[in-house]
Amino acid sequence: MTSIIKTTYVDNRNTGQYSCGVSGKKAAVCAAVFPLLLTGCEAPLNLEGVNNELEKQVRRTDQFQGVAVNDNSMVVVGADGLVLTSPVDKLEWKRQEIKGSPALVDISVCSDQSFVALSMDKQVWFSSDNGQSWTASKLPTPEDVLDLTCAPDNSVWVVGSFSTILNSYDQGKTWAETTLNEDAMLTNIQFLDQSTAILTGEFGLYVRSDDAGQTWNTPEYIPNDFYTQNAHFTSAENGWVAGLSGQILHTADGGVTWTKQNTPTESPLYGFYQAGDRLFAFGDHATVLEYTGMDWKRIPNPNIPVYIRDALQLENGQLLMAGGFGSLYTLDIASGENSQISQK
Repeated sequence: MTSIIKTTYVDNRNTGQYSCGVSGKKAAVCAAVFPLLLTGCEAPLNLEGVNNELEKQVRRTDQFQGVAVNDNSMVVVGADGLVLTSPVDKLEWKRQEIKGSPALVDISVCSDQSFVALSMDKQVWFSSDNGQSWTASKLPTPEDVLDLTCAPDNSVWVVGSFSTILNSYDQGKTWAETTLNEDAMLTNIQFLDQSTAILTGEFGLYVRSDDAGQTWNTPEYIPNDFYTQNAHFTSAENGWVAGLSGQILHTADGGVTWTKQNTPTESPLYGFYQAGDRLFAFGDHATVLEYTGMDWKRIPNPNIPVYIRDALQLENGQLLMAGGFGSLYTLDIASGENSQISQK
């Protein structure tokens, strides 16, 4: 009597049942041949859409983290070693990916027009040719790093975990490292002028230097262990910090007291940008806020609800905003209307 072997094969599209009218070894061979027959019947894989996406200078998979500008070029950095450059007078992006695919998390421009960028693998990247090429400097620290800036004297400063502060005066050839001995992540460093610098971070940490970072004052603390995502100070006395749940706090006395300001969002806020006398904040879910002098108002943003990590002002007065999933678009801050940048 001939036995019937019934075999089921499943792929992502169809499920079918097939029978072999044989038994024993022949049945096993028959069962093995069926997947090959199915494969031979599939349509050829169409990669046209994938190839078209890979040809773009800006892609939907890009995760942007920082943007900076000098007199000649704009530079955007992101995950997987991504660097985009464009002339300042027109948006024509040129794409490059740094060898090794470092996760670039921040970028700053120095007074000598050079760019510096920070990667999560504890490297600082230097470019003196408008972002066209980059040289890496390894940071001599076991701590995680999160933020960097370039001081007015072109020294480079990096902050991170265990309240660690690193600085270099020779473009990364040598580094000095110190700590505030606080078990807290420093999330932001800002130089207000040649002498004054401010640090903010985890657990409400707030610290100021009045001698260009050579020494740091005894830490003060923002109330309720406020986790500062970003800070913006216009003077040693006047500044804002942004955090989770759409919170923004303001100080007018150099961090002695803080006042919570009303915001129309509960989305995390990641940064500030000062455009003339106007101050903006931005964050998750495509959130864009503007300071009214008392509180914060939302600017309508019809773009997809991805995070916005950084911004800068273009020569035409618009804000260029960079964030997740290829988000790189302009915001008309005069009218509050958005226009999508054409990808080239």
